[in-house]
Formats: sequence, structure tokens, C-alpha cells
Amino acid sequence: MKKIFVFMMAMLLAAPVVYAQNNKALEKARAKEYKTKMKEYKKEGWKIFGSSRSIDVSLLTHYDKLNKLGEKGYELVGICAKYKSDNVGYQVAANNAATMYARTAGSTLKGRLVSDLAADGVDTSSEFDHFYAAYESLVEKEIKGELRQSYAVYKDLGNGEKTMQVFYIVDEEAATNARIRAYNNALRESEAAQKMADKISDFVKKGFDQQGGE
Repeated sequence: MKKIFVFMMAMLLAAPVVYAQNNKALEKARAKEYKTKMKEYKKEGWKIFGSSRSIDVSLLTHYDKLNKLGEKGYELVGICAKYKSDNVGYQVAANNAATMYARTAGSTLKGRLVSDLAADGVDTSSEFDHFYAAYESLVEKEIKGELRQSYAVYKDLGNGEKTMQVFYIVDEEAATNARIRAYNNALRESEAAQKMADKISDFVKKGFDQQGGE
């Protein structure tokens, strides 16, 4: 018993040291990540868009927001590969982010239904196709209201053309609510999905990994 007590005390005393070491390593990795990204921006000629802040402050603020959210937050990037009008480029990039999120949400839900429900002998093919399409479309509509822009950058391509990247931070709690609203609306249009409502709802409520997605 005495040996066990000594071992437990040693573990408790060592824990703060291990935590400090891990935290220091994480901070070092984050600093390296920031330097690498800034080097990329400068080398490729990226400039901040629509903000009076510098690109380095915008990037630091972006990382700080992500760090505070932890596992509940992740980055989503909307891209416009080529444009001449800033307004058009920005809108295309914003729509691209929402569309990408919706497609990931739809494909992930479909993958879960196919694997889990098919294992129970339920046909999830044609009778669910309309539901998948409706859900994906509604997710795209709902998620637009939840995306919070962090910063945007652009660079000149020559001949009056530019390319833009708009960075968003997704709060998983807000994103889940958007998916649930989309699911409830899509469910009304699908009798097949209504039969499996409880199980599908469970899938929809769960987060997903797209470097953060559903």
C-alpha cells in the first residue's frame, strides 16, 4: 500500500511538469505555423482585403480565435480563383465556402446512413436521394447565417485579374444548429427519412471532421 501511495504522489507531482512541457511545445508549434504562413503570404504577394489591419495582425487574431474555441471551432476557406471585380470575387468566395460546407455535410450524412442503416437491412439508395439533395441545399442556406468571417486576402494575377481567399471560423455549436434546421426542413419532404427520423437526427447532431466539417 505504501508503494502505491508513493507512486500516486509521484504521478501527481509530475503532472504539472508534463502539462507545462506540452503547453510549451504547443506554443512553439503555433509560432512556427504563424511564421510559415506569413512567409508564404509575403513570398506569393498576398494582401489583406477589406480591412485596415495588417495581414500579420489579422492572421494572429484568426489563430487566437481558433485557439479559444479549441475543438469546438475550425477554419473554413472560401476561394475565388479568378476575378476582376472585387465585389464579385468576394461573393463567389463566400458562396464557395457555404457550398463546400454543405457538400461535406451531405456526403458525410449519406455515408453514415449507407453504412449504418444498410447494416440493418434498410435500403438507403434511391428513396433517400431526394432527402440528401434537399438537406444539402438547406444546409448551404442555413450555414451562411452562421459563418463568421475572420479575414480575407487577395493577390494580383496580372492583366487586371486577381484571386481571393476568405477565411471563416465555424463554431461547431452554431453549425450543429444550422444542420438541425436544415434536417427538420428536409425531413418534411421525405417519407423515407421520416421513418428513420430519430437515427438520422443523431447523425445530424454529431460534429464532423473536415479539418473541421461535419
